[in-house]
Amino acid sequence: MRTLERNKQTIYYALYEGKEPLTDEYGNSTGEYEVLYSEPVLLKINVSAARGEYSTRQFGETENYDKVLVTDDINIPITETSLLWIDDTDTSKPHDYIVKKVAKSLNSVAIAVSKVSVSA
Repeated sequence: MRTLERNKQTIYYALYEGKEPLTDEYGNSTGEYEVLYSEPVLLKINVSAARGEYSTRQFGETENYDKVLVTDDINIPITETSLLWIDDTDTSKPHDYIVKKVAKSLNSVAIAVSKVSVSA
């Protein structure tokens, strides 16, 4: 499957980079961690309007998701730990989607995503 440029929409994604231990004012470890992500990266990709029957079978009947992203770039770095800005591409605000599942084939990648509500 090949994707048409005119069907692509601008989104942003941030990649998981690990976690960093938090310390108190005395330098002691608190046992908590801060999750680190890369700076948001612009991406042009096909975004479905909503989930459909074909996509439901593609990812399995039990996977719950809202949209599907499709690209012919099989080396796309997005994984299940990535954050996405799809409906609101203002990256100064919290992300609005998370990745539920990535399905790679020989010529394309389909990514199931779910809408989330994140407070700043």
